[in-house]
Formats: sequence, structure tokens, C-alpha cells
Amino acid sequence: MKNIRDTCIDFFKNENIRKNIKEVLTPISNLVYNEIYPYIWFICIYHVILIFIVLVNLYLLIRLFILSPIKGNI
Repeated sequence: MKNIRDTCIDFFKNENIRKNIKEVLTPISNLVYNEIYPYIWFICIYHVILIFIVLVNLYLLIRLFILSPIKGNI
């Protein structure tokens, strides 16, 4: 007796079945992608803005340390 894993592997060995499953899943994947697309752009823009803010903070900190007078004892 075969277990479930072997049965699934045998099921997907057939090329016609793989093509049929791919045809069925293609519209679903397109629908999911179209629904997620604006959020992906939002995340990308958010990361660009966040990197810009971090770089500006780094620049300001470096400028602050370079221009501040050095104190002997704290």
C-alpha cells in the first residue's frame, strides 16, 4: 500500500495533469497578484523613504561629531 506522499508523486508525474493544474491555478495566481500589487508598491516606496531618512540621520550625526568640540574628560 502506498502512502499519501507516493500517491501524490505518482499523480503529478503525468504531464497532462500538471498542465491542467497549471491552467487552473494561473487565473487564481493572477488575481492574487493583482490584489497584492498596490501593497507591494507601497512597501517598496516605504523602504526607499526609510533608507533616505536613515542616510540623512547618519549624515547629520557625522556632521555633529565632526563639528562638535572635543572634550577631555566627561
